[in-house]
Amino acid sequence: MKTDQDKYKWGFLYFDPKDKRVILPKVNPALGWTFNFGSPVTYAIIIVFVLLLIFVR
Repeated sequence: MKTDQDKYKWGFLYFDPKDKRVILPKVNPALGWTFNFGSPVTYAIIIVFVLLLIFVR
């Protein structure tokens, strides 16, 4: 069985396609929140954010 720590790639990118959450608290909640890079919604959010940075000046 996988632990939450096993779902992190390189120790800091959360990747779990079975987890429906897109944004979730980090292992230590005092450090904030992270994206689930196993969800395609995460990539859509990042693309929209980058496009906004490029085109809204």
